[in-house]
Amino acid sequence: MRCAILYNSASGNTKQVAEALERALRAANAEVACVQIAPGDTCATIDAAGVEGADAVLVGFWCDKGTCTQEVADVLAELGGKRVFLFGTAGFGGAPEYFERILMGVRAKLPEDAEYLGGAMCQGKMGAGVRRRYEAMLAEKPGDARIQGMIDNFDAALSHPDDDDLGRIVQTAKQALGL
Repeated sequence: MRCAILYNSASGNTKQVAEALERALRAANAEVACVQIAPGDTCATIDAAGVEGADAVLVGFWCDKGTCTQEVADVLAELGGKRVFLFGTAGFGGAPEYFERILMGVRAKLPEDAEYLGGAMCQGKMGAGVRRRYEAMLAEKPGDARIQGMIDNFDAALSHPDDDDLGRIVQTAKQALGL
C-alpha cells in the first residue's frame, strides 16, 4: 500500500503524530511519503507527497479556532477521488465528542467524491504565551472559574501528545487503512 501523509504543524504536536504514523505504516510494510504542508503552495505539497499515486492520504492539522488552517483546507480541496484519513491536535479538549465535532467540520472541506476513512485527534501542548494570556485574564477577573478552567486545561495539555495518544491514533489509522 502507498500512503501519503501531509500535515500542518504550528508547535510540533501534529508533526509528532505524523512521524508516529509514518513509522507505524512503514513497519506495516506500507510505502510512505510524509510531507509538511507548504504554506501557499498546495500543488508542491501534493506533488512532493506523491498523492496522485497514493492508495490513501492521511492529512494532519492543528486546530485553529475549531477547524484546520486555510493551507490544510486548500490541500483537502484537491483530494477528489482519494481515500482520506484525518488526524489532528487541539490545545483544548480531551473529550471525544469535541474532537469528533472538529473532525466533521474538517471533513466537510473534502470534495464530495473523496472517501472519508475516518479520523482521530488528541490534545496537544500550547505555547507558554497562551498561559500568560490566561493568567492576565485571571488577574483582571480574579476567581473566574471559566478562566481558571482554561489555565487548568493548559497545564493538562503540557504532556500531550503522549504515547497513549500516539498509539490510539496509529491504531485507528491502521484499522481504517486495513493494515
